[in-house]
Amino acid sequence: MQALVLQPQEPAPTNKGDRYDQLVLRTLQRPDVPSDHILIRLHAASLNHRDVFIRQGLYPRIKYGSILGSDGAGVEVETGRRVLINPSVNWKADLRAPEKPEEYGMLGLLPFPGDGQVAGTLAEYIVVPSSLVHEIPSHLSFTEAAALPLAGLTAYRATFSQGQVNSHSTVLISGIGGGVALFCLQFCVAVGAKVYVTSSDPDKIQKAVSLGAHGGANYREADWEKQIRQTCPAFDVVIDSAGGDAIAAYLRLLRPGGTLVTYGATARPAATILMPNIFLKQITVKGSTMGNEVEFANMLKLVADKQLRPVVSAVWKGLSSAEDAMEVMRKGGQMGKLVIELCVENSPRL
Repeated sequence: MQALVLQPQEPAPTNKGDRYDQLVLRTLQRPDVPSDHILIRLHAASLNHRDVFIRQGLYPRIKYGSILGSDGAGVEVETGRRVLINPSVNWKADLRAPEKPEEYGMLGLLPFPGDGQVAGTLAEYIVVPSSLVHEIPSHLSFTEAAALPLAGLTAYRATFSQGQVNSHSTVLISGIGGGVALFCLQFCVAVGAKVYVTSSDPDKIQKAVSLGAHGGANYREADWEKQIRQTCPAFDVVIDSAGGDAIAAYLRLLRPGGTLVTYGATARPAATILMPNIFLKQITVKGSTMGNEVEFANMLKLVADKQLRPVVSAVWKGLSSAEDAMEVMRKGGQMGKLVIELCVENSPRL
């Protein structure tokens, strides 16, 4: 089978900040199938920022020779079922955190702790534990299904398990355009919440409005917080992926008793905040990343019940085009998920 394998950058960069390891297309043996595992012929895989971050060396214990990729959809070889994969491994049902954090892992986050059979989705075939394999909602194509797992799961947990969003909620979602933020928007709108967004791109704000947001503001403008307040004086929930200086503004924008959910720090990992803005307003701050198997199943049910479709920004054909897709992800200009189709037979009825 063909697969994209992580290899060291050549020549090695002199500046650590310039690191960007190679993805090399290799022909490998099709993986063995242990008991309680399933062999899947992948029809589509989607990218996540973590794929770029791994190539930049921003994760610990990276192992060269590994296959990247966390999201994939295809056909179970033995039965012909149309399936997608939950990339969150060894987290059963505990709502707080993985039951055994030392055994938890994600497809494409390397090295995987425990099972050498588990690789990434940027390959023609993958073997995964059967508990992680789910049927694709009937209204989705392979391309759409591949865009769903990691971002959909992360958004579901951030929105519902941590944010407790419901039909009465007012929600602010930062950084609209990324896969998780867009799913947060779609999920909030699906349950009747009132949503506002931020972005540095006015076109992305308008796209969010077309998807059901009530409005938004460009966070690069000095008075963005004032603009938001003019449309919604206070929020029940803020869902953020950027961290950095905006955290202080989010705490001001939350109503007393509100909740800040954070699932990333793409702007800056450190934030300066005034603690009284938290305790005097009874604010709850919740960290969130990925989710458990129950949350993944519930996310799929919501997608199926509401007939939601992932926002796909662009599609490439074949693993050989992955570098082009990676460059788009690296620059961050997309509005939605970036998908690589691995099979020409990409009909939703296969």
